[in-house]
Amino acid sequence: MAPGRAAAYMAASTLLAMTQGFGMNLVAANIPQLQGPFGATSSEAVWLMAAYMAPNASLSLALIKIRNQYGLRPFAELGIAVFLLVSVGHIFITDLHSAIVLRFFAGIAAAPLSSLGFLYMLEAFSPARKLTVGISLALTNIGLAAPLTRLVSPGLIDLGGVRALLHLELALSMLSFAAIYLLPLAPPPRAKVIEKLDIVSYLFIAIGFGAGAVILVTGRSYWWMEARWIGELLVVMIGALTIAAVLELNREKPLIDLRWLVSREMLHFAGVLVLFRLLLAEQTAVAGNFFQIMGLQNDQLTGLYGIVALATLAGGLLCAVIMKPSREPGIHMVALMLVAAGAWLDSRASNLTRPEQMYFSQAMIAAGGSLFLPPAIASGFTMALRKGPQYILSFIVVFLVTQSLGGLAGSALFGSVITLREKFHSNILAQSLTLTDPLVAARVSQLSAAYGHTITDPALLKAEGVVLLGQQVTREANVLAHNDAFFLIAVLALAAAAMLAIHMLYIRIREARARSGEQAAVEG
Repeated sequence: MAPGRAAAYMAASTLLAMTQGFGMNLVAANIPQLQGPFGATSSEAVWLMAAYMAPNASLSLALIKIRNQYGLRPFAELGIAVFLLVSVGHIFITDLHSAIVLRFFAGIAAAPLSSLGFLYMLEAFSPARKLTVGISLALTNIGLAAPLTRLVSPGLIDLGGVRALLHLELALSMLSFAAIYLLPLAPPPRAKVIEKLDIVSYLFIAIGFGAGAVILVTGRSYWWMEARWIGELLVVMIGALTIAAVLELNREKPLIDLRWLVSREMLHFAGVLVLFRLLLAEQTAVAGNFFQIMGLQNDQLTGLYGIVALATLAGGLLCAVIMKPSREPGIHMVALMLVAAGAWLDSRASNLTRPEQMYFSQAMIAAGGSLFLPPAIASGFTMALRKGPQYILSFIVVFLVTQSLGGLAGSALFGSVITLREKFHSNILAQSLTLTDPLVAARVSQLSAAYGHTITDPALLKAEGVVLLGQQVTREANVLAHNDAFFLIAVLALAAAAMLAIHMLYIRIREARARSGEQAAVEG
């Protein structure tokens, strides 16, 4: 392919990745800003995320077979046309309920864009470089979407409120629409691959994944054991996935090869992806939530997200340069150590910590994330190809589940840890605060002095001081809880690095024994 045309395909891939990523991160990055226009509480606003993720978590599985049977170009054109129509519909939303319905259809419409972003980037490279440079750049584009969404959102909201965000989403979808029509992908051969039982199996998988996505998004807001419907959704998820598994295990040509998915190699591969997706919640959930608790808004975090975006880009470009089939363990070790070091630095935060103090640590974590995924995906894809083309779909299922549901699980897990640890630290701090303590009494008087000109009743003035002191205790408890989460992530990353080192040592010992055995056989 000519360099100019290859550059055009790479630009189209970046555009598609940004379009899909902006739509997916639009709500997560602007929950407080969306509450006002829609008249929603924070618990109600998370349903915008849940509605998007419920269909999106599984739809790519069905789209792969649809693309193989009906052709890549019709698939691409129809997919972007539907996304464009849904983006236009966003302009007319007036309340939370209509927004939730449209976000559901946006989740459906955006599902083709992620795979199209991959395919356009791979199209620009020769077969020898598709699984090295191509996959590194494609995953870098996906990683850039989240920080760039948070980077541009404050300026857009200042210009036109929430509607400016929706206008940008519409503009990106129109540009993507033009790019797909101007730059067609090379059509692979069509084949009749869809069977009737595929539809039945997929419906149960979609119900199970959708229920799981809703649980993970809303569970922390409504709390896991408090809302009855969360338990009911969990039963639906388990039942649907169980039925899907029974159907697939008794089929001659299953949609997903479950026996291969539970093999030692695939369980190891899935465990690696899930673990690292959980670790990356440090950046997407814990650090962002920490600054929100400190009272900072997105416009005060643009410098931090700019650094994160640059570090993500640098890590992805470095991975594209150094990635080779034999280097995966070394690259993974560097990535894990970067995440561990960054999380450990963040674990020393205080109520005076501001974004500038986390530039270096967050850059390390962003670079680690960009370095880790491409080698893991390339090795898993190679493993699936060795088994046969029919195993590609099963591999993609593992990747999608670990990335979509794994990301939601990371946010839910560490968000819940922070909530529980905040209650623990609040109780410990409150137990040591009594008004008979001269230091505590002096602090209450100091805090209440600001209201001395407006509140003349000494009892009310003292009560106001106690309330203000309680707010400070809650803030300090939140800081300590976030530090616990940062430290837990650092420990998990170090533990993963230690297990990787043991695995690398085991492989080297086994290879050395094999070589010595071969040498002894030759000499004998």
